[in-house]
Amino acid sequence: MTRVLVTGATGYIGGRLVPQLLEAGHEVTCLVRSPWKLTDVPWEDRVRVVEGDLSDADAVRRAMAGVDVAFYLVHSMRAGTDFGAAEKRDATVFSAAAADAGVGRIVYLGGLHPAGARLSPHLASRAAIGRVLLDGAVPAVVFQAGIVIGSGSASFEMIRHLTEVLPYMPAPRWVLHRVQPIAVRDVLRYLTASVTLAGDINRPFDIGGPDVLRYGQMMNGYAVEAGLRQRPIAALPVLTPWLASQWVNLVTPVPRRIAVPIIASLQNDCVADEHDIDRVIPPPAEGLLSYREAVRLALRRERDGKVETSWQSATVPGAPSDPLPSDPDWSGHAVRIDERERSSGASAESVWAIIESIGGANGWYSSPIAWAVRGWIDRIAGGVGMRRGRRHPSRLATGDVIDVWRVESIDRGRRLRLRAEMRMPGRGWLELGVEPAQTGSVYRQRAVFIPKGLAGRLYWAVLLPFHGIIFGGMVASILHAAERSGEERA
Repeated sequence: MTRVLVTGATGYIGGRLVPQLLEAGHEVTCLVRSPWKLTDVPWEDRVRVVEGDLSDADAVRRAMAGVDVAFYLVHSMRAGTDFGAAEKRDATVFSAAAADAGVGRIVYLGGLHPAGARLSPHLASRAAIGRVLLDGAVPAVVFQAGIVIGSGSASFEMIRHLTEVLPYMPAPRWVLHRVQPIAVRDVLRYLTASVTLAGDINRPFDIGGPDVLRYGQMMNGYAVEAGLRQRPIAALPVLTPWLASQWVNLVTPVPRRIAVPIIASLQNDCVADEHDIDRVIPPPAEGLLSYREAVRLALRRERDGKVETSWQSATVPGAPSDPLPSDPDWSGHAVRIDERERSSGASAESVWAIIESIGGANGWYSSPIAWAVRGWIDRIAGGVGMRRGRRHPSRLATGDVIDVWRVESIDRGRRLRLRAEMRMPGRGWLELGVEPAQTGSVYRQRAVFIPKGLAGRLYWAVLLPFHGIIFGGMVASILHAAERSGEERA
């Protein structure tokens, strides 16, 4: 047994690595900013959780206590010019705390990049973090991966939606660049194996799958696996990374803040320069997964509802993180509430099934045009919009994303509370609940908005006339769907 610290346990890679480490018999500590996001993960009671982030030196030191191997799996998707300096400071704090705690190894997952090339700000920051960790007192293994292909990964979703939506693709020049994708399960295999590596290895390793492809070939490889016809692709010199990110923001559910660093990292070829990793972590006998095999597996897991983690769960910069006050009317805030209640002949179980499956492909049981318009306004303002969807079609967990909302709490069978992550002048929540009654059930719905300044009050006033359409329509449609579902089961 090795004592392991994982940062980024609520993220895409970290959330999949923790159960594999536990399965391998290791003892795991998770350093997370929002422990509530781990409330419903199946391994939550098997790990030690320390609240804090990498900028909090005291929290990092607490998390490092007694640790043998520390994983650095946190990356910023922040915009602006100062995120690189902030990330470098965080890496410095992490490295120093590891040395003070007597940690034996640091493991970092960075980005694959050509030596000597001019890198995008985000990819340059990844490289800088790797250098900080390698220059520290604790030996570090720095994995440098390219595009990670797996169910729920942002890169996979970008390829998927670009291919499915556009029958003909006028594309930026980067579709002609060569990339070396790697399946997420192979990334996890490398990370897990690094815990028990012998010796004081302190160096970077390039990791990639067996295929070297042009980005355009990846899109058409996806088309073959998804049963679509090949897409003609025209590389246009006029689409800059910024323009391309607007285009991706329009066509795919991946928001601009995530699309920008992904696209910017594709301005160079991203191919492994060396394969030294094979000498310390031999590839499996059957070999690493090919790109097409990785796509096939990702599509199968999505069809089967077995997506463990997703890019959708990434923290939205600027989104509120405070929970709904237990009694907002007495919390010192100005509060606006839309509260509705209705009895139904449907059973509480039938109503709950509709509540828990709300959003995503299932919709919001009220004016789809109104929700779509609100989503587009949010996308234009740089927000996430209504197209993040949901990880599972019928089951939710605390911290899950549903379009423009995040699950703040869930009392399964009784109440679901969603926190708004859309751009608006204030903070908002939506609660949907049901209780059994003598002749069926009682459905309760509450929208709570805490306005910020005059803009917040005007925002609520402007939307007030539409509440009957949006919220009243939800009540009627949810109960109608529940009653119809109950009749079909009967």
